[in-house]
Amino acid sequence: MKKKSAPNYLKIVSHYEDCLDKYGDTHRGVDWPDPTDAITRYRVMLDVIRESQGPKISLLDFGCGASHLNDYIHANQLKHIDYSGLDISEKFIRLSRDKYPHTNYYCMDILEASRQFPSFDYIVLNGVFTEKRELSHDEMWEYFNQVILKIFEFTKKGIAFNVMSSHVDWERDDLFHLPMDKLAAFLVREVSRDFVIRNDYRLYEYTTYVYRR
Repeated sequence: MKKKSAPNYLKIVSHYEDCLDKYGDTHRGVDWPDPTDAITRYRVMLDVIRESQGPKISLLDFGCGASHLNDYIHANQLKHIDYSGLDISEKFIRLSRDKYPHTNYYCMDILEASRQFPSFDYIVLNGVFTEKRELSHDEMWEYFNQVILKIFEFTKKGIAFNVMSSHVDWERDDLFHLPMDKLAAFLVREVSRDFVIRNDYRLYEYTTYVYRR
């Protein structure tokens, strides 16, 4: 029997692990070039949460990397957020568990997950779809579709994710520049009509919040 080939999106995982090996537990270790911009992304990701007070909010950081979003949550004393992390990379999960031994972490490929995987109020995907590396646009689009449809099964309230904007002076071949109209058509057809596109934080990307109705 012919051995099943590895999914092409694992090339993206390998790239981030190379960054971690080279730069360690820093913004460069998750391939963000600027630390201030990285903090902006954490703030924008958490703005998906509609509740400002009340019971704790369960949040899954999908593609958590080195848990820098959890660093941000602790630094800003956002005690209403019950954080969990998920990453396909064992290297990043080991690092995150060393930093936060009492936090729930999952090391898995969500596309292989069963419906017994727990649900969360909110799921954020920061940087999961910004780089496509050697993948073609169509390959990355297919991966994006599969993950969004899968992850939406496990949210009770909403998700947030960012992609690179197509409204730029030039596009990089290794980044995933996704036209907003293409995204909107997909969300309305396959996911939810209740969504918000954030293009107001002055980076060459945009963030989308998708809510359950």
